[in-house]
Amino acid sequence: MIIKAKQDSSGISIEMTPLIDMVFLLLIFFLVATTFHQTEREMQIALPFASSSEPISTLLKELVVNVDAEGQIIVSGRILEPDDLKSMVTDAVTRNPDQKLTVRGDKTTAYSNIVRVLDIAKAAGIQEPYLDTVLND
Repeated sequence: MIIKAKQDSSGISIEMTPLIDMVFLLLIFFLVATTFHQTEREMQIALPFASSSEPISTLLKELVVNVDAEGQIIVSGRILEPDDLKSMVTDAVTRNPDQKLTVRGDKTTAYSNIVRVLDIAKAAGIQEPYLDTVLND
């Protein structure tokens, strides 16, 4: 009778269950983290093209005003009347004199709709409002 020697199974082994748990937790975390967007950036606004556009880097919280194709003024997902926008911008400038404001106008809207928002911003005290565009490739 042949007796086999008992093999020593005390080698190093890695438990896979905690590793798989951590991978799934990280996967869920990154999926949830990437689904949060600013409502202003989710608007269906077709921006015009510009050859030298670049992202605006701001140290201060910027106020983003969207103007859709019909000329409606939208801030934080709410449709505002011009008087409401003026009071909102005036309050923001009162709290912070260096307030930044970006106007994102749909490329199909009348230019007068964009000018109306720019006039409101200047009257409320914004020194240099920005116009958001898309880089033309």
